[in-house]
Amino acid sequence: MGIADCLAGRRFFVTGGTGFLGTALIERVLRTIPDAQVVALVRPSRRAGAQARLEREILRNDCFARLRADLGGQFDDQIAARVQGVAGDVSTDGLGLDDAGRAALASCDVVIHSAAAVSFDAPLDQAVEVNLLGPSRVAAAVADARDHPAHLIAVSTAYVAGAHQGVTGEQLLSEDRFSLAIDWTAEVASARRLRDDLEDASRHPDRLREFAKRAHAEQGASGTHLLAARAERLRQEWVRRQLVEAGSARAKALGWPDAYAFTKALGERALVAQYGPGASAPVPLTIVRPSIIESSLTEPRPGWIRGFRMAEPIILSFARGLLREFPGVPEGVVDVIPVDLVVAAIIAVAARGPEDGPAVYHVASGVRNPLVYGELLRLAQDWFGQRPLYDDRGQPISLPEWSFPGRGRVQRQLHQALRLIDVAERGLRMVPFRRKQAEWAAKLEDQQVLAERALGYVELYGAYAETEARYRIDRLLSLFGSLDPEDQERFCFDPAVIDWAHYVADVHLPSVVERGRVRTTPGRPGGTDRPGRLRAAILSPDRHLAVFDLEHTLIASNVVDSYAWLASRHMDPDRRVGFVADLLASAPRWLSLDRRDRGDFLRFFYRRYEGASVAEVEQDAWDLFHEFLLRRSFPEGIARVRQHRRLGHRTLLITGALDVVVAPLRPLFDDVVCASLSERDGTFTGRLAELSPIGEARALMLDAYAEEHGLALAESVAYADSSSDLAMLEAVGFPVAVNPDARLAAIARRRGWLVEQWRRASGGTDAFVPLAGIEPRSVARDAGGLPR
Repeated sequence: MGIADCLAGRRFFVTGGTGFLGTALIERVLRTIPDAQVVALVRPSRRAGAQARLEREILRNDCFARLRADLGGQFDDQIAARVQGVAGDVSTDGLGLDDAGRAALASCDVVIHSAAAVSFDAPLDQAVEVNLLGPSRVAAAVADARDHPAHLIAVSTAYVAGAHQGVTGEQLLSEDRFSLAIDWTAEVASARRLRDDLEDASRHPDRLREFAKRAHAEQGASGTHLLAARAERLRQEWVRRQLVEAGSARAKALGWPDAYAFTKALGERALVAQYGPGASAPVPLTIVRPSIIESSLTEPRPGWIRGFRMAEPIILSFARGLLREFPGVPEGVVDVIPVDLVVAAIIAVAARGPEDGPAVYHVASGVRNPLVYGELLRLAQDWFGQRPLYDDRGQPISLPEWSFPGRGRVQRQLHQALRLIDVAERGLRMVPFRRKQAEWAAKLEDQQVLAERALGYVELYGAYAETEARYRIDRLLSLFGSLDPEDQERFCFDPAVIDWAHYVADVHLPSVVERGRVRTTPGRPGGTDRPGRLRAAILSPDRHLAVFDLEHTLIASNVVDSYAWLASRHMDPDRRVGFVADLLASAPRWLSLDRRDRGDFLRFFYRRYEGASVAEVEQDAWDLFHEFLLRRSFPEGIARVRQHRRLGHRTLLITGALDVVVAPLRPLFDDVVCASLSERDGTFTGRLAELSPIGEARALMLDAYAEEHGLALAESVAYADSSSDLAMLEAVGFPVAVNPDARLAAIARRRGWLVEQWRRASGGTDAFVPLAGIEPRSVARDAGGLPR
């Protein structure tokens, strides 16, 4: 009896259906097994239930394009009748099933457990809960579901053998003389205890102060809430990073390349110990161990892949010239197996049914049809040599010459590069750079990301490029030989059928390039670039409100510049010398205070206006605007305000500048929110009558403003230059970083915000220079105006 006839009408219970292998498995069962039904265990998300995720993440995947074309208009009805999603989670005891879910499991004939934490750098506790305990939880649910348990096929990995040298057979780990018998229960307890210990350690006062300091270094005076949120994310990232490092160290100390292979190995041991022969509630069990699963050879179409696997990011980084070296043994074997061969093997195992005792099947190519690492690189070099990728300028990217260095050398070089980048970044953060200088900081961050990514690839995948293990497939080939010729063609899983030159050049690399969305054509980009698309969206008539900061957003000036101009215009030359000296001496203190708290800085600085004539300052402020601020304005910014008004958008200016200084700008805006000083007997007291919202208060003010005027912030735009305005930028749907400082430039690049570089009406520096506002007139009168 053929495979399709043997399994016709059977019900399959599948975990991990939203993953690469699980999606391909569900599609193949539905397309090739008549009347077969699938129950998919899907973990609900905060926004979608199990059935919704099944439909969106599995059935709508392009993997089902062939089946959808075959069934035509009957696709939806047939799928609805044959596929059911149930809510559950393999990291939870009992799989988190409700009564309906348990009933669905009890109705199934075959259970295929493919869910796993497949990341090689998963936190240790997560890998333990999913990879180690997950198979046993599935087996427990199968054993409890009915009197005669269903056949459980547990998908593991060939790398449970660890850093094995030589050939490994298809046998249980307990039968392998070189496999360590680790007490898996102790590892579970240790991982859980470590998580609790690290959570406690992350809350130590010294460490919390460190997280707060780092948050401030990244975001500046962005506001208490945002800084606290960032500090908390840094704490959580620290805990995760420690768990990742602990998992990696523990795995390598015991002979496994990473926590994934380590916990999968312990998962096998736990599963066999609890539900194998001799257990109180044995379950019919088969273990399938694939090697490195990659894009499909033929089914459902050549090159189908979901997500990026192990090789894809390395290949694209190589083609883009980002990864200059990668460790590996040129004579070594890269044990790759197309996903459709793994799926076919699992279906064939399901058709054969359980054997006496747990059977193990390797699905690997390294012994039967090896792909040598050096040959893989040659094929990639030839392919990208003929079809190069192109950089942002439309120029072809030349490929680096790999020398197959050892992991240690590459890691040392990358660590050294990261240390240098870190020193440079810390230096840049100390200076309020803008425009081109801020772009340097952003580009430096890009280099850091690339170096960290390269280091991650080396540390995660280097061991797989240097492994000398080989995985025998005698039982797999025996199963394949038992099939009739029709099934051997329809459900082929013999690695000998793979022509590696064809697979790499004609199947895999074209798919990788297509999925990677990299540039494959020369010349300058045609059409509208991303900034152009963002700008068009911002200037759409659909927007409601446009909010502008003032300093370094619309004018290249600040409150110190304005004060210096106003205070110096009526001074005689002798007094100006002392005034300049006072400004220079005070500048570092002001800068430090401004970084800590913008509000405190303004309150402190505006005391310098104490005793100034209100009428005189109001009159001088108009001269300030026409003779100084207009020359330092950004014409593109002023034009942008007018564009928004022409489009019918409401315009709002929010600034810490004084009302007398911004008075000439009021006609540009529907509303202006600014600072003002209290007065007594026609002079300023130096005390603020009103301080405009700062930091997070701007976001709260925008909420109230939008509600008052019936506006939607999600349809609004905000323009600002500093990380201190981060809360305001995050409050709207369309944030724009204008001439951003180094911190905001980095944040904007990471988040994909529009960055505008607006030029001044005249030359000069955009940096914080307190002398820039000194009134340059040669005729001065020592009467009225601002006090010294």
